[in-house]
Amino acid sequence: MSINSRRDFLLKSSLGLSAGALTGLLPGGGLLHAASAAELADPLAPKQPNFPAKVKSVIWLHMNGAPSTLDLFDYKPDLIKLAGQDVPASFLKGIKTSTQGGVGKLYASKRTWKQHGDSGSWFSDLVPSIATQSDKIAFIKSSVTVGATHDISILKLNTGDLSPGRPSLGAWVSYALGSANPDLPPYVVLYNGKSEPSAGSVNWNSGFLPAVYQGTAFRPGPSPILYLERPELRTAAQQRASLDLLKRLNNDGAARYSADTELKARVRSYELADRMQVAAPEAVDLTKESDATKELYGLNDETSASYGTTLLRARRLVERGVRFIQVVSGAPDGQTEITSWDAHSELEKNHTVNARMIDKPIGGLLADLEARGLLESTLVVWTSEFGRTSYGQSGNGRDHNPWGYTQWVAGGGIKAGTTYGATDEIGLQVADKDKAVDTYDLHATVLQLLGLDHLKTTFLNNGRSERPTVVYGKVIKELLA
Repeated sequence: MSINSRRDFLLKSSLGLSAGALTGLLPGGGLLHAASAAELADPLAPKQPNFPAKVKSVIWLHMNGAPSTLDLFDYKPDLIKLAGQDVPASFLKGIKTSTQGGVGKLYASKRTWKQHGDSGSWFSDLVPSIATQSDKIAFIKSSVTVGATHDISILKLNTGDLSPGRPSLGAWVSYALGSANPDLPPYVVLYNGKSEPSAGSVNWNSGFLPAVYQGTAFRPGPSPILYLERPELRTAAQQRASLDLLKRLNNDGAARYSADTELKARVRSYELADRMQVAAPEAVDLTKESDATKELYGLNDETSASYGTTLLRARRLVERGVRFIQVVSGAPDGQTEITSWDAHSELEKNHTVNARMIDKPIGGLLADLEARGLLESTLVVWTSEFGRTSYGQSGNGRDHNPWGYTQWVAGGGIKAGTTYGATDEIGLQVADKDKAVDTYDLHATVLQLLGLDHLKTTFLNNGRSERPTVVYGKVIKELLA
């Protein structure tokens, strides 16, 4: 028997087993959609979650380059008092300060701080628009991660691993839930700036999951989807005939090489692209948005316009059923020096520009989602690869900090206006290690709100039952309403 024949026999034999029997082989009785005949016909067909979901969509806001949350959300009066002094040894206990800058003097930027809303949450003067939404936000002030270099920690933020090869969180969501709109991808990546984010598609790929579940990147600008428009001299009927021929040929190939998920994804992508020629341009077209809405998102300011455009598009995609929208911050229009939040020097200059880029759009997004009745069914996650140190670098910057920083969530199922965890008095490490929130815990909590148990969302890969949080992760129940 040939290799291909054996593969066909094993595949067809396994599909003859009941879905219940296959599921029973997985720890926790996980999802095994490959046994479903419906998915073989359409791998993005809608699927039921493990339990009723609190939200339908996620907008994942990645602040690329790692902002200093000490200068945005984590008010530390003791740091201000001790600025210019050496870091007391007690605050360095238990951590390895092996990042490139060494340990400098404690540094306080020129911020003013105020409490906002009924929650009394602290915000700096860098984020006045987000501050107006304080009672919608639940802060995670005990965030930690592994790694102290951008590419590695960004990979962990998106996939849960330090090495390429695992699926991104958005790919897991697409796999587990399928698509809520057959005319648009279930997982879309947006970014502003002139170039694709550092490390690119490795942070939104499908890893060992079938390739159809990877993210679809939309570029900035008026035509965000490459090659979407039909050539001028080609009629719709001609294109349909070509696609039908390609589909027959690809299906013949897929039947011969049934384990080739790339080929299956290609068949699906041709059909999706054909439908997207109608649906996608309308989904990202902002011309019908009111002037008031455009101003709400900061489109009338050169610094915030490009990022505001991505968030307004994110809201339109949520309205159209896209499940997971990954938004990566880039460089503001007109900026060549400042391309991310990475501020090893000149933090004041860097953060003033970047905060102005994201503040009004994010504040506008939260207000707009609420006004349209979408906030209850949408989860907004504000996150980064790590934070920044309370001690200085280069005299006026901060180094990387994976030991304690702030992230936040807002939207459906969240206990708004609350704070979970804290950093120490100078904002360097998590104060209570039992409340540390790793990437895995954030992923588990996001999945929980989507109706997915991270222990039961599994995929059989080379004989191993894999799940989104690897072998870690716990749901932060204190964040849930």
